Amino acid sequence: MLTNDELAKWDRENFFHPSTHLAQFARGEAPQRIVTGGEGSHITDRDGNRVLDGFAGLYCVNVGYGRQEIAEAIAAQARELAYYHAYAGAGSEAAITLSKMVMDRAPKDMARVYFGLSGSDANETNIKLVWYYNNVRGLPQKKKIISRWRGYHGSGLMTGSLTGLDLFHRKFDLPLAQVIHTEAPYYFRRADLSMSEADFVAHCADQLERLIAAEGADTIAAFIGEPVLGTGGIVPPPEGYWDAIQKVLARHDILLIADEVVTGFGRLGTMFGSDHYGMKPDLITCAKGLTSAYAPLSASIVGNRVWDVLMQGSDEYGVLGHGWTYSAHPIGAAAGVANLNLIDSMGLVANAGEVGAYLNRQMADALGGHAHVGDVRGEGMLCAVEMVRAREGRRFFEASEGIGAKVAGAMMRRGVIARAMPQGDILGFAPPLCLTREEADTIVSVTRDSIVEILGNG
Repeated sequence: MLTNDELAKWDRENFFHPSTHLAQFARGEAPQRIVTGGEGSHITDRDGNRVLDGFAGLYCVNVGYGRQEIAEAIAAQARELAYYHAYAGAGSEAAITLSKMVMDRAPKDMARVYFGLSGSDANETNIKLVWYYNNVRGLPQKKKIISRWRGYHGSGLMTGSLTGLDLFHRKFDLPLAQVIHTEAPYYFRRADLSMSEADFVAHCADQLERLIAAEGADTIAAFIGEPVLGTGGIVPPPEGYWDAIQKVLARHDILLIADEVVTGFGRLGTMFGSDHYGMKPDLITCAKGLTSAYAPLSASIVGNRVWDVLMQGSDEYGVLGHGWTYSAHPIGAAAGVANLNLIDSMGLVANAGEVGAYLNRQMADALGGHAHVGDVRGEGMLCAVEMVRAREGRRFFEASEGIGAKVAGAMMRRGVIARAMPQGDILGFAPPLCLTREEADTIVSVTRDSIVEILGNG
């Protein structure tokens, strides 16, 4: 076996890490973590440290680490049929079975599921389908996509444009012209502190109406949104937000894409976030929870309204020219089948709702009165703690102070992983859906102790 020092050296000299400060990492100034195993809600590294993963990888290891049922399903599929494509009506038993399982769980009025590999490529697929849909309808000018500031939808060219975070635009010549952004439903960061939640919802709907009027409804194809803002701060929408937004979209013949990469398959205590908030999407983007990240796989779930036009397009123009070599990859599909079976048999959707609510209550009780905690929020197995210089007047720290990263570092030293979210001093939590109450208590106590270490008793 390689020594840790050899592997660490190879890592810094050869491996191009995503979302990393490249220069600091190459020079050895940025932290390095070489993970070797995991069980339940914990991971272990090459130095023998056992750490409670309060972010489930990247919101994705829903069933927890070390589930042998999924590993065995992957191995069995690799032995039987490691790969065959899904083009021209071909497929595998695993992919067909998984498609049935997904559609059995999907919200009403959905028609078919298309499998890719990542949330980014699923959103690329959905945008292409939206454009195709409007071309078939004879509306070639109806192509713009409305996203929201602080939304996260991927880091490709189109998906990075949909993402409403500066980090993913800076020096990449993004966003592309077809993407326009509207206000995020981020009540804590509202410009007018006198607004009630109801006032703020009306404001968000009005801002959307104004944007549509300025651009022209006949140029706008779709609106994309996460049921709960994820990487932009883990922000549940104010009550009534999705109802108000959907009424605007319906008036202007604008499709709704629900990006459920984070919320799909149980994280909010419901199978889909669309069900949780009464959303009626035309397309749904899925990935992480589909396989709990045991193998790469994504899904674009197509609603009946869009599917009918896609079939019409095939009759008029022939084969629909879209696909990836690895679409519906049998190994990923086998992982998905085993994963969804585990979600059901372990009762993880209910656990996410119950233990997630407990985590959020305990976090609010522990930190809601701290002078430097401006907001504790969450839904299901999602939770966020937003830190401020002063609660009075809602004054924020300077970005250069790096408070969120410092607190996350203090938590790591205490054996718990939290994520320092971008564009704010926000600690994010999205643990595995198998989290226990005892583990939730550990996350809360470590969060409290780490905030006290960095910011004082408050």
